[in-house]
Amino acid sequence: MTSPKQKPLVLTMGDPAGIGPEITVGAWKALRKTGPAFAWIGDPACLPPGTPYEDVVTLTEASSVFPKALPVLPLSLPAPVHPGEPDVLNAGPVVDSILRAVGLTRAEDAGAVVTNPISKAVLRSAGFPHPGHTEFLAELCEVPGEEVMMLASPMLRVVPVTVHVSLREALDTLTTDLIVKVARTTAHALKRDFGITNPRLAIAGLNPHAGEEGHMGREEIDIIIPAIEQLRAKGLNIQGPMPPDTMFTDAARATYDVALCMYHDQALIPIKTLDMENGVNTTLGLPIVRTSPDHGTAFDIAGKGLAKPESLIAALRLAGKLAAYRAANPEPPEMRFT
Repeated sequence: MTSPKQKPLVLTMGDPAGIGPEITVGAWKALRKTGPAFAWIGDPACLPPGTPYEDVVTLTEASSVFPKALPVLPLSLPAPVHPGEPDVLNAGPVVDSILRAVGLTRAEDAGAVVTNPISKAVLRSAGFPHPGHTEFLAELCEVPGEEVMMLASPMLRVVPVTVHVSLREALDTLTTDLIVKVARTTAHALKRDFGITNPRLAIAGLNPHAGEEGHMGREEIDIIIPAIEQLRAKGLNIQGPMPPDTMFTDAARATYDVALCMYHDQALIPIKTLDMENGVNTTLGLPIVRTSPDHGTAFDIAGKGLAKPESLIAALRLAGKLAAYRAANPEPPEMRFT
């Protein structure tokens, strides 16, 4: 079970019409005897029928409740929930769940934030201005622009340099400075939270064969290699640019701790192909620990008993591990977010 000294985690509601309620219960069943303990912020009315839950007022109560029932920090929804049928009327509480989770964690009442999947389309329809969780969390933590998305599993860690933008916009926004910034944040986080003293970063090329010395594109020569040179000059352990079509083989993955990729799908396709069920999304560059499963709301299977909780279980376990490591290894203030 979770150490008595370890603070419980806080899990957001996500879109209540998605698989969030189902996987929340599945994760609680899997972890109730071993931990880490967590409390769910949401409306118990959308939990699967028969779920043993208990309303709690504080996270301190959650730790004692967790072995026997799902601890719930209740949050009412204005519209009834029908699995697979998202309702924009419920967008406000979905955002409120995130706000409360971040507030509890920044106040050090919770050890970390774990987020259930949201529907970006539903939230945008309600006026939500952010591309996704990651950017919203950075704003709430007062470090906008410092956020970096990492997908991690036992088989692979990947970081996309450009994230929630179209491929065309990704090509337009990719710069040497951006690669350097993302790489430095990633290396710092691997030291700070994962305990890797000398992180090995592999930088992907953008073009086929990493540009073939300019014959298949000049981005490697003009943008990526200058970033690699700057990073090596700062003492970082860097290799690349690596051809994207070969850098995810078993042999190649053994040579690095994380792969920095130039756009979203270049990073997410390999990890989801290799280890979808154990993949975890974690946000680097924040003053708090945040993880989430690496899948979406899955409205098409919501309420059908088909949702698997493995990625959420992995996200909760990783959040507990990272929070415990941070608590045991406090960082000097002058070293934070550099």
